[in-house]
Amino acid sequence: MTTRRRDRDRGATAVEYGLMVALIVVAAMVAITAVGDNMAAMFELIADVIDG
Repeated sequence: MTTRRRDRDRGATAVEYGLMVALIVVAAMVAITAVGDNMAAMFELIADVIDG
């Protein structure tokens, strides 16, 4: 009986870790997209200033 419970707990732990990794990946994608958009705007502003 304890072996089955341990296997169930191990499966639940794996699912929890998978959900945490997925959340971290989504958060990283949002952050990278936001930084990329801000950098693109900054480079466009610099290009406009240089062009005059």
